[in-house]
Amino acid sequence: MSPEEATELCAALCRPGLRMMIQAAAGLEGASLNQFIVQAAYRQAQEILEREAIIRLNREQTKRVFDLLEKPPKPNTALLAAKASHRASVRT
Repeated sequence: MSPEEATELCAALCRPGLRMMIQAAAGLEGASLNQFIVQAAYRQAQEILEREAIIRLNREQTKRVFDLLEKPPKPNTALLAAKASHRASVRT
């Protein structure tokens, strides 16, 4: 997309004041309107993907996870049944 096409697209999608603000910010960054919009979208996408991929635990939750890793609970009836069912289906 050429800079002219990016400007036309932004003009079509954005109200005039917003387009002027984005254009001014792009200019301050030394980027074309297209580069600025793509970079902003890329940063936002990275942030969203990181937020969804990383599990954050508080101190109490972290302690609980480590306690369960050190002393896992005994398997319950449902888990033992699932294990038996899986073994039966895998052997078949």
